[in-house]
Order: sequence, then structure tokens, then C-alpha cells
Amino acid sequence: MKLYGIPNCSTVKKARAWLEQHAIAYEFHDFKKLGLDTPTGQSWLTQQPWEKLVNRSGMTWRNLGDAEKNAVVDASSALALMQEKTSVIKRPVLVDHDRILALGFNETDYANLFAKE
Repeated sequence: MKLYGIPNCSTVKKARAWLEQHAIAYEFHDFKKLGLDTPTGQSWLTQQPWEKLVNRSGMTWRNLGDAEKNAVVDASSALALMQEKTSVIKRPVLVDHDRILALGFNETDYANLFAKE
């Protein structure tokens, strides 16, 4: 399992703490250091619409110029933006075997996701 995010993001911190408290093993992928490779981004875009992957309520999006915002019109342009400015990606992204399990962090959703059967 892999958790994608930025270490100083409060939502990522909450997700990491939750996973650690519940002894769930994961690898952390730091967008700032490792970026987002094209195959991973393309895979995500087959699983989720770009409108969900791009955090349009975050500071990175709000600080973009109108031309940059208006240029994001489809999955391809969204991927280019997500690779150029990884902070625009909704985070954290929790992935297992290349499948997105969760976008963002919600304690109830994580609890349901990892509920013992």
C-alpha cells in the first residue's frame, strides 16, 4: 500500500497518524521529492475524473493565473498540471496495487475501508 502526499500537509499528517495507530503498513510517496510519474497519473485518471484529482479549492489552484486554470480542460491537461505542480493534487491519495482506495482523508471512510471482516 502506498500513501501519496506532502509531509507538511495537515490532512496527510492525519492519514499517516491514523494508519500508524491502526498498525497498517504503507509506503509514503512524497510528491515534493518524488513527483508524479506519467504512468501513475494516467492510471489514476482512468479511475477518477480529473475534477476529483485536482484540488480546485486549495491554495495552489487559487494561486494559478486564469490562463493556467482555463487550460485545464481534460485529463491530459490535468495530468500536465499535476506533474508540474504536485501540490494541486487532492491529497492524500491512498493506493493499493495501483488501485485508488481513497482520495483525501476521512476517518470513517478509512475505518470502513480497513474494517476486519
